[in-house]
Order: sequence, then structure tokens, then C-alpha cells
Amino acid sequence: MSVSLVLIVIMGVLFACGVYAMLERSLTRVLIGFLLLGNAANLLLLIVMGEPGAASFFGEERETSDPLPQALTLTAIVITFAVSAFLLALIYRSWQLGRADTVEDDLEDVALRARPSDEDEMDVEVEDEDDDATTDFVDSDASPIRLLRNADLAGIRDDAPSDRPLRRRRDPEPEAPDDHEDRDEGPDGGESR
Repeated sequence: MSVSLVLIVIMGVLFACGVYAMLERSLTRVLIGFLLLGNAANLLLLIVMGEPGAASFFGEERETSDPLPQALTLTAIVITFAVSAFLLALIYRSWQLGRADTVEDDLEDVALRARPSDEDEMDVEVEDEDDDATTDFVDSDASPIRLLRNADLAGIRDDAPSDRPLRRRRDPEPEAPDDHEDRDEGPDGGESR
């Protein structure tokens, strides 16, 4: 298998130009860089495929080509098309909102970059008073999980298992029925229906 040196050089130049273009702040240049990277990847798969062979048909005994690089190239083309369509929509929306396709710095990023970076402050360990604690959420008020009960929402049943004791809300006692004649007592003294 002999690979053309010209194809390898073209592939390397496409990869280099694509990476360089993607490092720009302009979304149009990012799109162009992505398209260059997609074409370079397709060229890489073409180089890896080797010499072309015959298509495999039933009953013919010839040297066939490897179908895997062809399938990968087709997949790379589809992915490049989809991401390019997404980037075009992003560029169009950015142009509608700000009449520019450049990505500006976020205010939080600028403030973070302007902050002095003392690596010594980050290396200082904080000593806790309670070394036996196995979690950062020691206090129940700072717990990230809060169990909801029927008192919080009326549609919740309080019969779910939990590791905390149940807090019973004080319901008024149910009133006994006034009609004692309506109930029939069974032979064991209980009510029968």
C-alpha cells in the first residue's frame, strides 16, 4: 500500500488551518475552521482506506475494499453537516441580537481574570471543629435533601420509609358517631358490616 505524500501534506495543512481558525473569536471563522477539520478528517479516512478495491457482489472472487473507512467517512460527513447547520443558526441568532458574530468576554470571566492569583491561599487547609463528621452537611438546616411530608403538601402520604423519626402533626380527634343504633355488633364484640 503506497500513500501519496501530497494527500498527507494536504491533510496536515487542513488540520492546522482548521485548528487555527477555530481559535478565533468570530463565529464565522469558527464555522470555517470546523468545516476544514471535517474535510481533513474525511481525507484522513480516505488515506487510511488504502487502495480501492471492487465492490463485493455475490459470486465474484475479487479483491474487495474495506467498508469500515467508507462508513466512517459517511458518518463524519453527516456529523459535519449537522454541526455546521447548528453553527449557522448560532451565527444568525448572534447577528440578529448584536449585529456582530464575535464572542465577547463574560463579566464574571473578566472579574475572575482580574483577581490576583495567590496559590498559597488555595493550599491552606481549613480545620473543622468536628473531625468525626462524614459529610459537609452536618446541620440539618444545611442538608441538601429535605423530606416532604403531608404537612408540606396535601397530596403526599407520610408512609415512606426514612431514617428520621416521623413528626406527627396534631390532627383533631375524629368525632364518634352519634348514632349507636346503626352499628351492629358481631359475636366477638366488634363491628360487623
